[in-house]
Amino acid sequence: MTHKQHPLGSGFTAAATADDVLSGIDLSGKNVIVTGGHAGIGLETTRALARAGAAVTVGARDPDRAARAVADIERTEVARLDLIDPASVDAFARRWLETGRPLHILINCAGMPLPAERMVDARGFEAQFATNHLGHFQLTLALLPALRAAGSARVVNVSSGAQRFSDIHWDDLHFENGYDAGQAYAQSKTAVVLFAVELDRRWNGEGIRGYAAHPGVVVGTSLNSSTGFESKRQMGLIDEAGRPIIDPEHGKKTPQQGASTIVFAATSPLLAEIGGVYLKDNDISRLDDEPKPMSAVEPPADIMSHAIDPQSAKRLWELSERLLET
Repeated sequence: MTHKQHPLGSGFTAAATADDVLSGIDLSGKNVIVTGGHAGIGLETTRALARAGAAVTVGARDPDRAARAVADIERTEVARLDLIDPASVDAFARRWLETGRPLHILINCAGMPLPAERMVDARGFEAQFATNHLGHFQLTLALLPALRAAGSARVVNVSSGAQRFSDIHWDDLHFENGYDAGQAYAQSKTAVVLFAVELDRRWNGEGIRGYAAHPGVVVGTSLNSSTGFESKRQMGLIDEAGRPIIDPEHGKKTPQQGASTIVFAATSPLLAEIGGVYLKDNDISRLDDEPKPMSAVEPPADIMSHAIDPQSAKRLWELSERLLET
């Protein structure tokens, strides 16, 4: 399989922050949506983009909580968005389209914490797949007219190094025959990469490019805040005293560092002629199909072939369209 996963040599290190990546970039007049843009790496993404001049709309399940979190950020507004509820997704997109504003950047950032047991939405769909992938897929398709109106737009799906640990479970997508939360999470993060690959193939002729971004392992985000002390210590996220371990060269980052690859995908001129790629550490990830176990020292995060396979990407897109009709 030919692929585009060749690092560019961006000049940014793994320790770069979102502000570092945006230095010299003026986003005045650009409209941005960030799902989950009020907490963790989402908040830092919102803050950095607004500081660069963008007008940012944050999609959040709890608008009041989100509004408090972004109250000090200029040019930022909040709208209700529950990704696991199709009616809420449609309502959010309809409100945006009614404003007539073009959408220059869509950042599909929101995710759900790993559940202790299998959860499903009202349709019976496994909750991590429904939230992390399918809700964002529905939202992106609904916002297509606004992305087209921008003339040049980018869609950034926030993925994870976890994509290495699961292909799509085509024969048991919703884990009805036995649930594994880690596998369900990994599947959802593979799905968002495949979504970016196929989006770019379908829409790049209209000036809409797709990217998947791995932010690193960010201590203190809502996705790992429920993890216990001992589990965090064993994962290498905190030391014996409970202090966060920040080691960006080995994938462990602050929220500001975690947001950097997301805004790199959303804004970097180095990506003007390329899309449908998975990014890490502020560059295009290399392809690495060598199996590697999870490590507390350096969690493996480079892209694997199953997550960028064009046939799988096309198959998942068509499957996702059918699931939205359920």
